[in-house]
Amino acid sequence: MKQPLFPAHPLSHNLWIVLGLVVWLSVTAWGIGFRPEHTFLGILIAAMFAATNSTRRLVVALLPFFIFGISYDWMNLLPNYEVNPVDIRGLYENEKSLFGISTAAGIVTPNEFFAVHNCPTMDFLAGFFYLCWVPVPILFGIYLYFNGQRSEYLHFAIVFLLVNLLGFAGYYIHPAAPPWYVASHGFDFIAGTHGETAGLGRFDSMTGLSIFNGLYARNANVFAAMPSLHSAYMLIAFFYTLRARTPMWIKITAAVICLGIWFTAVYSSHHYILDVLGGIGVTILGYLLFEYGLMRIPAFGRFINRYTNYIS
Repeated sequence: MKQPLFPAHPLSHNLWIVLGLVVWLSVTAWGIGFRPEHTFLGILIAAMFAATNSTRRLVVALLPFFIFGISYDWMNLLPNYEVNPVDIRGLYENEKSLFGISTAAGIVTPNEFFAVHNCPTMDFLAGFFYLCWVPVPILFGIYLYFNGQRSEYLHFAIVFLLVNLLGFAGYYIHPAAPPWYVASHGFDFIAGTHGETAGLGRFDSMTGLSIFNGLYARNANVFAAMPSLHSAYMLIAFFYTLRARTPMWIKITAAVICLGIWFTAVYSSHHYILDVLGGIGVTILGYLLFEYGLMRIPAFGRFINRYTNYIS
């Protein structure tokens, strides 16, 4: 007989979700402050959990993504620059040393080179690729879920969460300033610095939209450049396009978007090449840790099997 992940009685199910929502919303209200999306998401989760068995399973399946979003938001509770000193000059100098480009004005970082050498076509493509950062991996996960590939979906979702948690830990162990910070503020540390659109502002100006301005205005942490999780998400999705039953066009699309995001991260001055390499590294680490480490622990494997059975 299959064992449920949670207690079998529907009332117990509802009590679990109510408890989780109360904890999440209470901590958020106390430490960060309520925003309209908190209320909307809380009501949506509760309604879906209580509505039908199908919507309840979907909510449980999406838990890794909910935990990711909450964890990101909760980084506002304790800025990483209050835990460890911020690397501003060291990362910049290492980037210039390893990947510097010779110009008439001297050696510059690739970010500084693209700040001068850019064009509208590249600005548009850069904005398009960066807009795929979170939505496309989540849509891929939803595709796996509704395509009946629940096991591959769950592996993808948990690796997505694990890579984020590893990246978030890295932000606190080694806070690092992005390239645009050096361009705007030099090498001096300024606490509470607001996020900037940097090169992505050209996309906003071109289209008349304020998408990136809105996104970076509420950036949870400016000093979180290394590793680049922007560079990680589509790589995770690409790994699982290879593991799952997916058409070739999905594999190719994931690869192209992944490469586009890596380029845009540097082109837009949001990340150094070193940050991108760090994002690739943490992705590989998270993937190997889950698939070839945790999944070989019998108790963890049984947990994942019960989880898969619950959402199937």
